[in-house]
Amino acid sequence: MTAPERGPGPVPEEPGRRPSGGSGGVAPPGQHRPLLVCSPLRLEARAVRRGLRAAGGAGGSVRPDGGTVRVTGYGPARSRRQAAALAAEEFGALAVAGVGGGLTDDLTPGDLVVGTEVRDSRGTTTRCPAAPLLAGELRRAGLRATAGPVVTVDRLAGGASRQQLAAGGALVADLESAPLAAAAGNRPVAVLRAVSDTPARPLLHPGIVTGGLAALRALRAASPVLAAWAAGAGPRRVLLAGPRSFCAGVERAIEIVAKVLDQRGAPVYVRKQIVHNTHVVADLERRGAVFVDELSEVPDGACVVFSAHGVSPAVRDEAARRGLDTIDATCPLVAKVHAEARRFAADGYLVALIGHAGHEEVEGTLGEAPEAMALVESAADVARLRPADPGKVAYLMQTTLAVDEAAEVAAALTERFPQARAPGSDDICYATTNRQRAIRAVAAESDLVLVAGSANSSNSVRLVETAQRAGAPAHLIDGPADIQLGWLAGVSTIGLTAGASAPPAVVEDIITALSGLGPVAVTERVITTENIRFSLPKEVRAQ
Repeated sequence: MTAPERGPGPVPEEPGRRPSGGSGGVAPPGQHRPLLVCSPLRLEARAVRRGLRAAGGAGGSVRPDGGTVRVTGYGPARSRRQAAALAAEEFGALAVAGVGGGLTDDLTPGDLVVGTEVRDSRGTTTRCPAAPLLAGELRRAGLRATAGPVVTVDRLAGGASRQQLAAGGALVADLESAPLAAAAGNRPVAVLRAVSDTPARPLLHPGIVTGGLAALRALRAASPVLAAWAAGAGPRRVLLAGPRSFCAGVERAIEIVAKVLDQRGAPVYVRKQIVHNTHVVADLERRGAVFVDELSEVPDGACVVFSAHGVSPAVRDEAARRGLDTIDATCPLVAKVHAEARRFAADGYLVALIGHAGHEEVEGTLGEAPEAMALVESAADVARLRPADPGKVAYLMQTTLAVDEAAEVAAALTERFPQARAPGSDDICYATTNRQRAIRAVAAESDLVLVAGSANSSNSVRLVETAQRAGAPAHLIDGPADIQLGWLAGVSTIGLTAGASAPPAVVEDIITALSGLGPVAVTERVITTENIRFSLPKEVRAQ
């Protein structure tokens, strides 16, 4: 934390548009929401003002009068006095922006910390639910930003005091944020601190001047993002699509890895991602799972789990030659497609697999009979097929395709090959179909659709495409930090779903983050209820 700036006490806020909108509510999205920024020192306030002016004068979406900046004074006593006055004032959103002392070794001067909560020595805690949104936007702006707890202390912290604060989970310490943030009441609040000093470069370190300058530069660069955060504030309705999130095949695959870890201990090797979701993979890695791309990375004789997407016979043969202890977590619905591929190929058919090149499920299915199968992604691919016997063509589908997309390719196949054999039952799995139907229903009422899922999740990507075809702007997000604030301006109703491999907790995290921008009313649209459960393989069943 920098030393107090010399000069007179707090000065009035910068002249400009007078905040309005009432102290107890938030203006609807799309209307001007005055932003009040509280900065303890004049140097900090000057950096913020310059950043806001630069954004407003650059022809962007930030208006020059879109916020006022107030110097609130250095130290807890001044900040508490300012907070008492702020509580009764009219503003739409409050941001506390200044420099602070980094508490952890991974922070360097100029890094930005967005408070997920702010607590003080008296036990008062103010939560800032929208912190992941703000931190994500800062990172997209090219700034080093992280979200975490901020602690307000009564005096400058150093040495052992820093260590104690860091042990409590805080990332940065300051002297003012807690009372100022509490003054926001039920209005959106953000706390942004630029790191000026760290445990390795404390206040008395020769580099404190350069550290302070780096912090002020970061504060100036971050100010336009504060304005964008305020512009995205407002009350909203969230329409939850149902069903959403984990399907039975995903739940089974995750449970298999978890049980193997419990029964045999770490490490347990998993070929490819068990399901396509970063949160699931990271959680299992923390518990001792080791994810590999190829079996060559697995030690001889070790236990390896095959992912839910399935593997080709060649992979199984390699595992057997190496004496690996294999456990198969292939989704039963994917295994069904594999069985169909073997049957059609054995009967002499050219098997057209409708799917996306490079997807693990597709690679595994094609591997069942590579000499008798062909991948078709479009009607153009159908036109290029040259079967030895046009009367012996069959087709199968990747289980996670968009229903209407797959139907178009299937129609092209049957038009060219009228005798083409279809799968015995739908290959596109029930969960994929249900989630697509649900998002279509939600998209019809939404200004924006958000789909929780990872970029390599086929079923999640198809949900985005389904919503877009239904006429709604739609985006794939791994979590709240991926929500771009510009998407939210003018948006009153957000449709929300999650791909079949995305944890339910991610949906809750997204709703919580949105609630940090204003009141959120959640309504669920359920088109069907799923009660399917698949049994576990014998290797992991409870004895």
